[in-house]
Amino acid sequence: MAEHVIIGAGSIGANVARLHANGGESVRIVTRSGSGPAHPLIERVAADASDPSRMTELSRGAKVIYHCANPPSYTSWERLLPPLQTAVITAAKANDAVLALTGSLYAYGPQPDGRMNEHTPMAATGRKGRLRRRMWEQALAAGIRTVEVRGADYIGKDAAGLYSMLIEPASKRGSAAWIPGHLDMPHTFTFNGDMAKTLVTLAQDERAWGRAWHVPSPPAVTIRELARRYAVAAGRPPIKLIQMPRFAMRTAGLVVPIAREMAEMDYQWYAPFHMDATETADTFGLTATDLDTAIRDQVGALREEHTDGRPRSNT
Repeated sequence: MAEHVIIGAGSIGANVARLHANGGESVRIVTRSGSGPAHPLIERVAADASDPSRMTELSRGAKVIYHCANPPSYTSWERLLPPLQTAVITAAKANDAVLALTGSLYAYGPQPDGRMNEHTPMAATGRKGRLRRRMWEQALAAGIRTVEVRGADYIGKDAAGLYSMLIEPASKRGSAAWIPGHLDMPHTFTFNGDMAKTLVTLAQDERAWGRAWHVPSPPAVTIRELARRYAVAAGRPPIKLIQMPRFAMRTAGLVVPIAREMAEMDYQWYAPFHMDATETADTFGLTATDLDTAIRDQVGALREEHTDGRPRSNT
């Protein structure tokens, strides 16, 4: 039996697993492929985590079940996320385990001033935001000990985002990067290592259960400033950033499904987007990793990847 069961072996699940294993606690990671970090205390299991019976079996004796899985494409969310949520809730209830959920800010929807704290109402009108709200409400109604930790867009080792997907490839090519967002609007970014640390801390503290919390994160910066800092960390000259007109993705969405899904969330990138985690920090004594430290973590990992050919994780 493992003390902790983790669904998903992406950047969050892997970090959660390492935190527990390095602290001497046994971990079981469940993915379809059986992937995950190598460690004597980490067991990697290939299984369908959306199967309630299988998840209940794999979670026997676990103190905490961490739901860290995220489908790689927006177009598969409504098909894949609900069965996963039902399965982990079933497993937590059957085994009297705490269920710790990796959340996002999607459930809030656009805010008039672009600011969100732990008490901002869930007012999303888009499909993905409404889905996130329903999933959290389902966990709350299940009669289990549960907590959701919400973060902004990830940076750090293995994080998939603006830098790894758009800026870094353009920098390698020596070309300009087209950015689907306003280059000079402040935006909160969350270090994925801080997300994992917050999940682990709150899952083990009964004061956290029954509500959602935010990950302490560095002050918001603009995309232009973020790109500049990445260039400094990588030892490369800054590249040219070109702001994509907002209508472009929306127009493409008329015929391209993934463009339509991305356009639904574009309010995050064309207006200020501030996540406040003051209450989490004050209650649990957590602090955010410095932005430049998080950036160096990601740049260093990408250098290693280019050297040894390791694939980048999406989740």
